[in-house]
Amino acid sequence: MKDALFHLDPLDGAGLQAQVREMLVSAILSRRLQPGEAVPSSRAMADQLSVSRNTITLVYQALVADGYLESRNRSGYYVGTEAPVSDPSPRSAQEKESTGTIGQASWSTRFRRLYSDLDRVPKPLNWREYAYPFVYGQADPTLFNHSDWRDCARQALGLRNFEAMAGDKGEADDPLLVDYIRARTLPRRGVLATTDQILVTLGAQNALYLLSELLCTGGARVAIEDPCYPDLRNTLLRLGADVVLIPVDEHGMVIDERMSDVDVVFVTPSHQAPTTATMPLERRRALLAAADRHDFIVIEDDYDFELGFLQKPAPALKSLDRSDRVIYVGSFSKSLFPGLRLGYVAAPEAVIAEVRALRFLMLRHPPGYAQRTAAYFLALGHHDALIKRLRKAFAQRRSAMQQALDDAGLSDARAPKFGGASFWTEVPARIDTVELAARLGKRNVLVEPGAPFFAHSGPSHHMRLGYSSIPSEKIAAGVEIIREEIERF
Repeated sequence: MKDALFHLDPLDGAGLQAQVREMLVSAILSRRLQPGEAVPSSRAMADQLSVSRNTITLVYQALVADGYLESRNRSGYYVGTEAPVSDPSPRSAQEKESTGTIGQASWSTRFRRLYSDLDRVPKPLNWREYAYPFVYGQADPTLFNHSDWRDCARQALGLRNFEAMAGDKGEADDPLLVDYIRARTLPRRGVLATTDQILVTLGAQNALYLLSELLCTGGARVAIEDPCYPDLRNTLLRLGADVVLIPVDEHGMVIDERMSDVDVVFVTPSHQAPTTATMPLERRRALLAAADRHDFIVIEDDYDFELGFLQKPAPALKSLDRSDRVIYVGSFSKSLFPGLRLGYVAAPEAVIAEVRALRFLMLRHPPGYAQRTAAYFLALGHHDALIKRLRKAFAQRRSAMQQALDDAGLSDARAPKFGGASFWTEVPARIDTVELAARLGKRNVLVEPGAPFFAHSGPSHHMRLGYSSIPSEKIAAGVEIIREEIERF
């Protein structure tokens, strides 16, 4: 029976030693192998798994060093008596029932505020299983150079970097990453900042939350785009802000008298989320003039400026600011990969000092290993090479998407003028795209319904179609299925 515990997956991308180690550790932690129980000899295990005996010996020796196995002279290998294993006797359901409910906490009555019912853009973890994943914001592994990242990670783990990577930095950030943002990233947007004016965050969303906590509590009047990034709207509402909805047209956020009595304005001028509209220079200046006239702060979310491949990007609002009213938020999630969770804020020193102190209360600082690895990846030019590949691939996919949408008669799709990685699509008003997305999912097509982006509740006839994670050759067939399902309504 023990033989059934041990097998390798030929499709697993991990090395043989890693697979064998994971297999054994999993069996020990789950108590399928008990403390003191013998494991197959290295020869028997090698024969069973069809790998070299040397591979098994190396794994066994490593597990002995970590306390999972014990080596007994002339006897073989056994599960360590001190191996970290799970509780051998968890209480059964019947035992739990027999104790009654006296003393058990009633959690539903203790929550001061609920968050599980918030509107969110659906992000299925199994999106790769769809034949036509028109999902936005996910990384395409075929465009990412894994060996370059691995080399940078190896450097970050090296002895020379260990103290900088592994230590508790308190409120500080990795100086290599901050210096790159200061000297290379921000100047590309025309933004000049000192190291004391930059803070690293766990992605742009963490930056927006920190700034909202600092500037938008206590009934502050805050203007946001409608539609907009729903997590920002949810954050502001939960913090008690008085949210003012500003409509969006083909040039982004409309500038009008609704901003006359607000404290803060959040805006995505370079690539409006989700409509993809780009705010022209004249409107950017009008927004800054309104900020001076009405004395409000502007928080600029410039979340994917690197992905412009059709035209030169418009200047960042921060680069045009002469009154220190603009706080700039950037992210590496779109240009590297979303799981990295690294973003940054550029703002006056007084703002950064307060946000840094607030971040310290929440998480101290982003993981040093991630910061140092990203710093090497950026500084060695790998990031620039990646951006070049992304722009070329996205340009091809955008062209294929535009052609497919035109052929399907979906002419109400708003294409990003500067580039980007998605289309904002409007279907006939009678169609609820939440229901449409459910139907498309059954046909192996993944799309993002537009409803969560709007402040109003109820159905929406908009959807976002991303092309960052779908090959060009699949786009036409996927759009054709979308057309068929729209017609069936």
